[in-house]
Amino acid sequence: MNFTKHIIILLIIALVSPTIAWAKKTDEVNDSSAITDSITISLLKKELEETNLAQANLRMEMENMRLNLLAADSIKSAKQRIRIDSLRKQTKGIPVVVEGDTLFYLFTKRGGYSTVQRAEITATAIENLGKRLSLNPDSVIVYPSELVTDIMYRNKVLFTLTDQDAMWSGTTRDSLATNIQNIVRDKLTVMQKEHSLWQIVKRAFYLILVIVALIALFKGLNWLFVKLRRYIKSLKDTKLRPIKVQNYELLNTDRQVYLLIFGAKILRLLIMLVLLLLAIPLVFAIFPQTEKLATSIFLYIWTPVKNIIMGIIKYIPNLFTIIVIWLAVKYVVKLFHYLAGEIENKRLSLSGFYPDWAMPTFNIVRFLLYAFMIAMIYPYLPGSDSGIFQGISVFVGLIVSLGSSTVIGNIIAGMVITYMRPFKIGDRIKLNETTGDIIEKTPFVTRIKTPKNEIVTVPNSFIMSSHTVNYSTSAREYGLIIHSEVTIGYDAPWRKVHQLLIDAALMTPGISAEPEPFVLETSLSDWYPVYQVNAFIKDAQQMAKIYSDLHQNIQDCFNKAGVEIMSPHYVATRDGNETTIPRNDGKEQ
Repeated sequence: MNFTKHIIILLIIALVSPTIAWAKKTDEVNDSSAITDSITISLLKKELEETNLAQANLRMEMENMRLNLLAADSIKSAKQRIRIDSLRKQTKGIPVVVEGDTLFYLFTKRGGYSTVQRAEITATAIENLGKRLSLNPDSVIVYPSELVTDIMYRNKVLFTLTDQDAMWSGTTRDSLATNIQNIVRDKLTVMQKEHSLWQIVKRAFYLILVIVALIALFKGLNWLFVKLRRYIKSLKDTKLRPIKVQNYELLNTDRQVYLLIFGAKILRLLIMLVLLLLAIPLVFAIFPQTEKLATSIFLYIWTPVKNIIMGIIKYIPNLFTIIVIWLAVKYVVKLFHYLAGEIENKRLSLSGFYPDWAMPTFNIVRFLLYAFMIAMIYPYLPGSDSGIFQGISVFVGLIVSLGSSTVIGNIIAGMVITYMRPFKIGDRIKLNETTGDIIEKTPFVTRIKTPKNEIVTVPNSFIMSSHTVNYSTSAREYGLIIHSEVTIGYDAPWRKVHQLLIDAALMTPGISAEPEPFVLETSLSDWYPVYQVNAFIKDAQQMAKIYSDLHQNIQDCFNKAGVEIMSPHYVATRDGNETTIPRNDGKEQ
């Protein structure tokens, strides 16, 4: 192109320069009166001949340059054609896609636009043209020029073809333009039919028809649901019967009716949702502008459903494996439960294994079996091999391990307490400052009921670190010794005091005659000796009542015998004053 411009400039200079020179010479002739007309004419002829000779030489040079240029262009075109032929099999063109149809391919860029941009601009221009109601496909024409060929619709250029486009297509520019012209006309003819006014009216009618059908289906579904609800209510007093588990009424007829109606509501909502999911893509598919959106919506719905169905089908073998493992562990657990029940009921005895160990041991074995079952089932769970599933499992395990140290400690302490057998349900114990009966033992805590009906919940780990006194075990096996102290003055004979205390003990309900109660003198203070009466009992739960009765009988016996029960630091002067014995208190009531 630049070389052609230079040639044109040289031609203009060559044509204009003789004229300018001739004008100058004419002025000189007119100004010079000394030169004659003949000389002037001869000079002009000579200069004209020289000018013609120069023009002839210039024409020859331009022709040589043109021939050289054509030769260079042909060589360049040949090399470019060879290079394009070698790249055509490896290079994929950019398709010009209009409403899902690929019309042709572009391989080169032009006018500052990339190949992709050219394809997009061309497709948009054709698509916008095809949506016109006044469209005439025959108005698409080919307008060739020296360098490019335009594909036009009336006065508007749709796109432009170059020689490189023709090379990539393996044909001439005119042939490629004619071929593309026919393709565009065919596509516009199809689009004219699709976007015509009659088609718009038909699609609007289809849209209204789909909406009306959907509304009718919804109303019919609601009508069926009302009928179904009435039918379910009528079953309450006819076919429905209470569902019982042993003596417990799990579901009465009212609850069954409620559940059936609730299930019918869920079913209705599911059917309505399915109808809606089918209707929405259908509505979008009616109009070409939203047809792609309809396909996308349908794929959004169908793809997950298909994946779920295929996943379920592929998972069936693993599901059977999980069921077999679960059934095996279930029946092994039942076997251990049967053996534990036999041991607990003392129908089966094992040397060194106590009956009260049976159920705790069964719970431990059951936990281990279920843990083993989970470990075996884990690889067969869906998604167990995914990194996210494993990461969540590790995270949950970490949280549980960090947040359950106290809980785990209580569980281990509960297991140790079970096999240490410091107490059992119903035993009267003393735990630090708490005295009461054991009413519940769990893996985490132990509950104690005090004589005042107070429920004290004690963590098992606390019991492990505290000292426990079991009154009931001592009472059953050895006879629990209760004791009480009295202080009697030195003026009372100790043998008499001993006998009075023993008599009072033997009079007390709940105190055993064998072994016989006995009295210990624990100290000889400055003011009085201290007598301690000891007696055996078999029922630790009645300990508080036995203590109360014993104290009452001690007072009765001492008062009857005329012996004063002196309090600490009690000073009595015997100068004829009355004693501290209550009047008539020594007589039998």
